[in-house]
Amino acid sequence: MQKSEQLNPNFKEALLNRLPARMAFWQLLGIEFVDVERGWAKMRMPFAEKLTNSAGIGHGGALFTLADSAGSMALVSMVAKGEVVTTVEMKINFLRSFSGGEVVAEARVLHCGKTTALGDIDIKDEGGTLIAKGTATFLRK
Repeated sequence: MQKSEQLNPNFKEALLNRLPARMAFWQLLGIEFVDVERGWAKMRMPFAEKLTNSAGIGHGGALFTLADSAGSMALVSMVAKGEVVTTVEMKINFLRSFSGGEVVAEARVLHCGKTTALGDIDIKDEGGTLIAKGTATFLRK
């Protein structure tokens, strides 16, 4: 996935360094905000036992949360200050399991309209293999 144009350095710093402290659910899952540019975001999540299902592999809900978070942050990088972004629909295809290391989500905004936006999210394992593909519709208000 190719990055978009650069953000104002102060805004980027606020997103990468201040926002995660307010995201308790990210902390619970171990999600880290890696990088962001206008319309593009990258996040990672290390494997942990608390993220597994009964088969001992990464739970789909954890991957879904990572994808949703990355897609949301890609859009937040494009909207006006104070504007709220919320997911109204999301689909994910799980292509491979995840049972160690870390996974990385890269998201980009495909379309940003006045009230809705469309995001595209790839989740890859440490080796760069695509393990999940997501698309999401977001509401802007």
